[in-house]
Amino acid sequence: MSGVDLSDMKHRLGITIYALESWYFSDETAEKTLKEHFKVNSLEGLGLADYDCGVIAAGALLKYLYETQKNSLNHISSIHPYSTGKYMIIDSSTRRNLELVETLREKQKRGSLLWVLDKTKTAMGARTLRSFVEQPLINKVEIEKRQDAIEELNGSVITREELREYLNPIYDLERLITRVTYLSANPRDLIAFKNSIGMLPPIKTLLEDFSGSQLQEIYAEMDTLEELYQLIDASITEEPPISVREGGIIKEGYNEDVDKYRHAKTEGKTWLAELEAKEREKTGIKNLKIKYNKVFGYYLEVTNSYKDLVPDYFTRKQTLANAERYITPELKELEDMILGAEDKLVNLEYELFCEVRNRIAAEVIRIQRTAKAVAKLDVFVSLAVVADQNHYCRPKITENGVIDIKGGRHPVVEKMINNDMFIDNDTYLDNGNNRIAIITGPNMAGKSTYMRQTALIVLMAQIGSFVPAETAKIGIVDRIFTRVGASDDLASGQSTFMVEMNEVANILRNATSNSLLVLDEIGRGTSTFDGLSIAWAVVEHISNPKLLGAKTLFATHYHELTELEGKLSNVNNYCIAVKEKGDDIVFLRKIVKGGADKSYGIQVAKLAGVPDSVIERAKEIVDQLIANDIASVARNITVESGTSGKKKKEKLDEVDLTQMSLFDTVKDDDIIEELRNVDVGNLTPIEALNKLYELQNKVKNRW
Repeated sequence: MSGVDLSDMKHRLGITIYALESWYFSDETAEKTLKEHFKVNSLEGLGLADYDCGVIAAGALLKYLYETQKNSLNHISSIHPYSTGKYMIIDSSTRRNLELVETLREKQKRGSLLWVLDKTKTAMGARTLRSFVEQPLINKVEIEKRQDAIEELNGSVITREELREYLNPIYDLERLITRVTYLSANPRDLIAFKNSIGMLPPIKTLLEDFSGSQLQEIYAEMDTLEELYQLIDASITEEPPISVREGGIIKEGYNEDVDKYRHAKTEGKTWLAELEAKEREKTGIKNLKIKYNKVFGYYLEVTNSYKDLVPDYFTRKQTLANAERYITPELKELEDMILGAEDKLVNLEYELFCEVRNRIAAEVIRIQRTAKAVAKLDVFVSLAVVADQNHYCRPKITENGVIDIKGGRHPVVEKMINNDMFIDNDTYLDNGNNRIAIITGPNMAGKSTYMRQTALIVLMAQIGSFVPAETAKIGIVDRIFTRVGASDDLASGQSTFMVEMNEVANILRNATSNSLLVLDEIGRGTSTFDGLSIAWAVVEHISNPKLLGAKTLFATHYHELTELEGKLSNVNNYCIAVKEKGDDIVFLRKIVKGGADKSYGIQVAKLAGVPDSVIERAKEIVDQLIANDIASVARNITVESGTSGKKKKEKLDEVDLTQMSLFDTVKDDDIIEELRNVDVGNLTPIEALNKLYELQNKVKNRW
């Protein structure tokens, strides 16, 4: 952390940061800490030999936990290196834009992809599903193993629903065993643990019927933990108190001393009455009584008139004016039992509870392995239910780079729309002539929804989930990048356009030919010609296999970009179909081949409720702009081609790319011509002023 201003970071990030001493991060300390914790002689045994930085980070963290938690940390029983080569890489911007686990605006789960997929019954399953969503696979075999599990579960619907019923009562075993190993678990935690593992035997029995490799792995990893169930069932009462120091924890019959103390506590008066009656009958002393005070405790009181009948085993304790007080060995035993019963009972119950808890903690590895198996089963059952209820299909996973989706739907949007009104669409991208799709059409027509649904379908397929489509062939992608919308980042002093360009730069520098790019409205944050130029150049860069060559969905309002279809072999135009009714429009939500001829922005503004006067004026201005044929600029741009290995930089067809003023639409040719013909050198001062006044009046009258 040297050289970092911690106070500045705390202020900007809104988090608490503490600097650790440098020795925490030394190779020797980190390696020693890991070896001692995992009880190994070398890092090779942990699979960490090739992860120098990872060893330092893990060792420093473990050392910090030892010093702060003051615990053995036995629940940290394994360590696994995270290799980016195993998973699709998804950056933070893409996670936000695709709304994988929370919505972009409200930061809520409802409305996210996770919300649609999460029908899990356990907290462990919910966490595992989230990790699946955030870490899609790129290994075809592993993806297909997950698909097989979902398909097999949906082939046995009755068994699947039985599994869901057994999963429902299971508590968070991972959190419970952590509390057990931290010695913070209370009696009710153990009852929750017992009730949870009580569901394991029937679950394992149901899994015997499945033959798929993934479900068989879960079957093998799942331990029924029956001896732990029996231990808790025999020792802990069904409804114990929360506190471990209140007693009432241990079941009757589990320990003789507990039973004896508990009886002493509840039946002490009965025992004293029985002893009193027995001594009266035995000694013949009719008025013998057992009494109690805080000084002498329990004692037998005999009046002086019966003093001669007192037997030898009575030991005098106190002499009064008219009576004697005695103690017997049996009364002393009862006294000890009754007076100390409650304290002894509480202490003994606590000791026995700790013994039970420690025996459970000793099986932490078995319990964690079982918890992971339960979590994975819960995820596959959840994905199977979602696929069944929402009519998803099993995508065919390929490695040829082709993405072919028929009847694709947005998994979240279709759940938000009633009466099955969502319009499905097809998508076809490959590494050849269908690498880039330029998508045009009006705002609100569904361009962003279409592009996001394609990205989500690809991501869902690589999770191993079924997808919302009629059929789908998904070529595995290594990364998904999105550039959808932007806002000012005032905290770091960046404008909307700067945020947008940062994201574009990240995509162009880190994407590969196997990536999927979703780009929405590149270049809108700046002037028209600057934005068009940037968007044009970005498409050229992506389309060139030697520079990038990634599969791309590119939505834009720059209709000039549709000119690229004829100039770049791998660019194709698509648009959102719109039906016009006079000045109004109807969005058909269907993607069709070809480019849109206009944006319908004024019609969308009208739908939004912009005042009619503004709408009418906008129509006048757009007619004037179209009359100037701004779009002709794009037709004269020469495309840079990298296919021959040399970029051809040809001169533009003498197009003036100077940014035009919005109102440079009226040609004042007569005024300009008159001004050009003025002979300034032969004008007197008064003539010059008169000519200037005349021209000024012409301009005022015209505007």
